[in-house]
Amino acid sequence: MAAGSNTALVVRVANGHPTFSKESIPIPRPEPNQVLVKISHVAQNPTDVQSFDNNAFGDGALLGCDFVGEVVELGSKVTRYALGDIIAGLIWGGEIKYLGAYGEYCVADELISFKVPSGISPAQASTVPLAVATAWLTWFSKDCLGLDKEQGNGASVLVWGGSSSVGLYAIQLASIYGFDVVTTCSTKHTDLVRSHGANHVFDYKDPHVVEKIRQAAPDLGYIFDTIGNRKSSALASQALRATGGKLCTVRPGKANTEDVTERASVSDVLVWTAFLKDHSYGDFRWPASQDDHGLSSELFEKLPGWLAEGTVKSNTPKVLRGLDSIPEGFQHYRDGKISAYKVVYEL
Repeated sequence: MAAGSNTALVVRVANGHPTFSKESIPIPRPEPNQVLVKISHVAQNPTDVQSFDNNAFGDGALLGCDFVGEVVELGSKVTRYALGDIIAGLIWGGEIKYLGAYGEYCVADELISFKVPSGISPAQASTVPLAVATAWLTWFSKDCLGLDKEQGNGASVLVWGGSSSVGLYAIQLASIYGFDVVTTCSTKHTDLVRSHGANHVFDYKDPHVVEKIRQAAPDLGYIFDTIGNRKSSALASQALRATGGKLCTVRPGKANTEDVTERASVSDVLVWTAFLKDHSYGDFRWPASQDDHGLSSELFEKLPGWLAEGTVKSNTPKVLRGLDSIPEGFQHYRDGKISAYKVVYEL
């Protein structure tokens, strides 16, 4: 078992207002299917900031979902890893008190993590798990868009918000399986999304963006809205073919989809269905999904090869130093300063 303390940035709530407190908390113990990881890098995700600002998990929450570090303890049933391996893992920071990635130690499920291949830096690898799993489940889960991996054959899909962290992975995954990828982004990111596999790129601010998408993809039946505000879902849905199709949003509870066209069948993606357990968040409940767990396990098995070959490129990390820089990174997100990079903290 790892010795020493676990210094972490814990959420403390006073008079309903959350603050960060750097504290020494117990080192988590891995379950039989988990490993204990000494974290070197943790990536920031929008859900971290939103959960903090909304005081979603209350006092004692430990946020942070994407992390990379060294395996220092093995669960009794783990066979994929050895002590000393450098892996990238995923956890729902905040769901369980004092368990998250904004600290020195975290646990990773053996099947929902991957060994970092040579040639990929720890900072780069830390940007991968949450965003790529979100994109993967959106495309292929039967509860989301339910695409057939064997039936790409140039069928059109739309990624609304292609230069976002999730959007860039969504473009790459759809390209791998032969789909014709249409995307929107700001004009300064056109080359970036094309370099990741987008076939058709449009400025989301263009007043004629919907008709241009329809011209490029008249039979468009699948849309992934990686932005998730009311305007994005409503506007994207107008690009669906006349016979209708499916739209999946990143917003839990299908939030901000009230104004989508009636032609759209709407779903939402929750990346945490990758784990074989029940989840709850506020008034929402998600039962354990064997299908999503199996899908996610397949993805994490493929990732080391894809990353090593360059088939999948990581997000660009912007590295900040130490847990004390997390409030600064959160403010970058609130101020809308993050564009085509992901904030990563080096511990």
